[in-house]
Amino acid sequence: MLRHGIVSAPLRTTHLRLAPTHLRPPQTLTISAQLSTPSYTISDNELLSRGFALHRTTEGLNLDHLNSVFVAVGFPRRDPHKIRVALEHTDSILWVEYVKTQRPVAFARATGDGVFNAIIWDVVVDPNFQGVGLGKAVMERLVEELLQKGITNIALYSEPRVLGFYRPLGFVSDPDGILGMVYSRKQKKKKS
Repeated sequence: MLRHGIVSAPLRTTHLRLAPTHLRPPQTLTISAQLSTPSYTISDNELLSRGFALHRTTEGLNLDHLNSVFVAVGFPRRDPHKIRVALEHTDSILWVEYVKTQRPVAFARATGDGVFNAIIWDVVVDPNFQGVGLGKAVMERLVEELLQKGITNIALYSEPRVLGFYRPLGFVSDPDGILGMVYSRKQKKKKS
C-alpha cells in the first residue's frame, strides 16, 4: 500500500535585517509561519495517563520481549541478533511500552533512502492491547515523522485482513494501477 496526500514541510521563523538607507534607520523584518501541531487520535499525554510510554529509539527495548509480540501476532520467531541488525539499519522507529510491565506492546519501523522513499515494516500490537488505539498511535506518529523529513512515497506490506486499518491513515492499495512485486526464489524440483 502507498500513502497519498499533501505534504507540508515545517516553516520556521526567519529574521531579515534590511540594509539601512539614507532615509531610514535599520529595520528587522520577521517572517513567520506556524506549523500546526500534528493532531493525533490519542495525545502523548493521554497515552501516558493510560500507562503507556512512547519511544523513538531502541534504548530500553528488550528484543526478546519484542520477539514475543511478533510471535503473538503470527510473525515467525526471529533471531535476536538479526533483529538488532535490522534495527541498526532502521531510519525511524516508534514503540510503545506498557509502563507497568516495562514491556513493548506496540511497534513499527521504517527504512528507506532518507529523501524520497520509505517502507514501513513490522507494525504489531500485542493482542492483549489491541483495540485501544496503540496501532493508530504508532502509525500516525511514524508517518508524521517521515513526512516531516520530506519523504512522500511511503509504502508498506499488509495482510489483506488488516487493510481496513491502514486506509483511514491515508494508505491506498495499488494507487494508479501500481502493483508491487516481490522477488521469490522457487526451489527447483529434483528429477527422480
